[in-house]
Amino acid sequence: MTTTPAENPRAPVPDVSTSEADPVIAALRGAGLRVTAPRRAVLAWLAEHPHSTADAVGTGVRAVLGTISTQAVYDVLGACVDAGLVRRIEPAGHPARFERRVADNHHHLVCRQCGTTCDVDCVVGPVPCLTPSEDHGFAVDEAEVLFWGLCPDCQIDPVRESARA
Repeated sequence: MTTTPAENPRAPVPDVSTSEADPVIAALRGAGLRVTAPRRAVLAWLAEHPHSTADAVGTGVRAVLGTISTQAVYDVLGACVDAGLVRRIEPAGHPARFERRVADNHHHLVCRQCGTTCDVDCVVGPVPCLTPSEDHGFAVDEAEVLFWGLCPDCQIDPVRESARA
């Protein structure tokens, strides 16, 4: 049985020359980026761990590659964001998060307390969020909506939970 790097963090990154069918390689080449082990590892990690912080990506990629500098992780994330392979989400008061889901106009739900982030699909049909009441002459092509609240884990009342114990 074959495992992915996310399932087995110590699994080696496959050899680039023998991985032509790998969608990560195809995505990198399609975006005009060189295929490198750090880029492949970052994209593979994000495919399995959406909404990860740069620190979490670094930790996950280090488990796969052995070593990668923090600066290299940021460089790879930046190049992949610039190439349209990764989306950067910047919830106020929380570290930036990164995801591979870039081909649609979806939104996010963020926990105010712990920062858990979930995808929220945009409404079906005409995209109302792309029609602002006043566009000030802009050609709007994307809307970023963040919904805020408390995730189920953060909603638990600690006093009530301790009374149950």
